[in-house]
Amino acid sequence: MKLTRKLVLARAKASDLESVKKLNCWGCNLTDISIFTEIPNIEVLTLSANQIASLEHLSSCQHLCELYLRRNSISSLCELQHLKPLRRLRVLWLAENPCCSNPQQYRLTVIRNLPGLHKLDNQVVTEEELAQALREGEELVSLPGPTPTSSTNGLTEADSENDPLDYSMEETNMIRAQLGLKLLSRDKFPSLPSPREAGDAHKKSHTLEAVLLLLKDLDVDELRMVQSATDSKLRSCRRLREQQNTAHTHQQNTADTHQQNTADICS
Repeated sequence: MKLTRKLVLARAKASDLESVKKLNCWGCNLTDISIFTEIPNIEVLTLSANQIASLEHLSSCQHLCELYLRRNSISSLCELQHLKPLRRLRVLWLAENPCCSNPQQYRLTVIRNLPGLHKLDNQVVTEEELAQALREGEELVSLPGPTPTSSTNGLTEADSENDPLDYSMEETNMIRAQLGLKLLSRDKFPSLPSPREAGDAHKKSHTLEAVLLLLKDLDVDELRMVQSATDSKLRSCRRLREQQNTAHTHQQNTADTHQQNTADICS
């Protein structure tokens, strides 16, 4: 069922969507909540006991402080990416969704990606728990997308399941484990370079992608902090390079002097 303008206005007892700040749509059998792209000022939202699978259309609700999504059809924690821009979000209730099958890791991952939360699933987020989440929770760096039924090169779904694409074996198996698929053996990766040959470059590439993605979620003050840290890092890199150049020049001069002295002795 699609949540419509008429239903929103009736439940919120409002005359227009922009004036809606609180809305309770508990148990309405909702599947489509795209209307929230037109409700920018919503602050408290109850959508529990529906059939919602995606949080995409909540990403523009910048004033949202409390969000109740218990007992829906959210299957992937990657949907949390849509909530990252919501800087005022303090209360989230996500329990009893398919994505919560591993309660301990689920909670750490949610807190890691939404560190501003004060309460998750009706339990207060403590400072100790936040510190643990920052250490052990999974950092989500990609938005959820549709699952293809076949690959772009014409493989069937069964064939593509055994296609490692451009991922390393460890990355592929990590993704497959999260999806509940059977892990692939090393013989599925005959053409891939060893970790010593390609691991460092691969990690750097993924780190850069993650940093660039996270920059989109930062506000002005946070971007200034990143700029300050970047400037400091650049200065350190320049000093190190200058030291290395100086050392290299000194070594070269020493070698030239030794060569010249040897030539003088021989002559």
